[in-house]
Amino acid sequence: MKNLSKLLPLAAVLAIVSGCATTPIMGDPAVEVTASAETHPVGTANADAADDPAIWRNAEDPAASLIVATDKKAGLYVYGLDGLAHHFLPGGRLNNVDIFELADGTVLVGASERTDPANAKVALFTLDTRRGELRHVTTIDVGPGEGYGFCMGPGRDGADVMLYSPVKEGSLHGQALRWNGGNATVETVFRHELASQPEGCVVDPRDGTLYVGEEMAGIWRFRMDGTPEERAGELVARVDNAMLVADVEGLAIVPEGDRGGLLVASSQGDNAYAVFRLPGMEPVGRFRIAAGRVGSAEETDGIDLKLGDFGPEFPAGLFIAQDGMNEPEAQNFKLVRWDSVLEALGER
Repeated sequence: MKNLSKLLPLAAVLAIVSGCATTPIMGDPAVEVTASAETHPVGTANADAADDPAIWRNAEDPAASLIVATDKKAGLYVYGLDGLAHHFLPGGRLNNVDIFELADGTVLVGASERTDPANAKVALFTLDTRRGELRHVTTIDVGPGEGYGFCMGPGRDGADVMLYSPVKEGSLHGQALRWNGGNATVETVFRHELASQPEGCVVDPRDGTLYVGEEMAGIWRFRMDGTPEERAGELVARVDNAMLVADVEGLAIVPEGDRGGLLVASSQGDNAYAVFRLPGMEPVGRFRIAAGRVGSAEETDGIDLKLGDFGPEFPAGLFIAQDGMNEPEAQNFKLVRWDSVLEALGER
């Protein structure tokens, strides 16, 4: 149970604590979809270990696209779309992961590094997309507190890429990275404090707008190219036990046109995913992953979503969700056709 006292009066906290033991909160109804594939389980068994996935799309051979995902007790996996592991790189306690392709074709992989709970760091890798292998490049200091969330977005003011690190204690750090042919340098250019624990984040690739999930509160939006008030952040979707049931976990974005598209959030508290329409964050609907060709997904933490052709199994986009209850195997990740989600939501 997270620290709710920062957000709610004591009486409300006691009511929630007493109710959690007997009556799980269920949000609004959710349509059901099924996964087309799943990854091989992570290596850490009998533990909360799998956490967050990131997708690299192979434009030349979409079916050969890759997934990088964390075993947060041990390191990083590289999976194919068939769910088989191409590579495992031991790396300690790596929590959230993201992928960003530079202008020179280098595919960067970053992950929040939480081996030292007193000092947040980002572990930086390159992905050899031909061999499906990772190489560690460097580890970047972020700031005090335990490393937790992580995402990347387009660079600003001459930087090649922005690194965003929500730290477990509530701070949010933005760092500008200059690649310099592999000699990476970083500068902290953004800081913000949230009232309670954040984790999931995603960047709109069109304008660098940052979305962050504060687990017990909702989804924040920071317009990095906006006014000082917009840069300071706005809570654009609250935990309301209807669209969002705490914890708010992974976030993913589907841009459309100049400002439109969809934002997807893991509503972990009731094993569902909430979909909002951009730019206004109007609710579109909710879905969950039911058992089908492979098992269902529950207690999802990290998610990722990419549009485009990913081969015959995923012809119009790929959605991936961590599965926190994959008994009798260790935790893994479920792969879902995005067009099946849109059809279930009535968006096709």
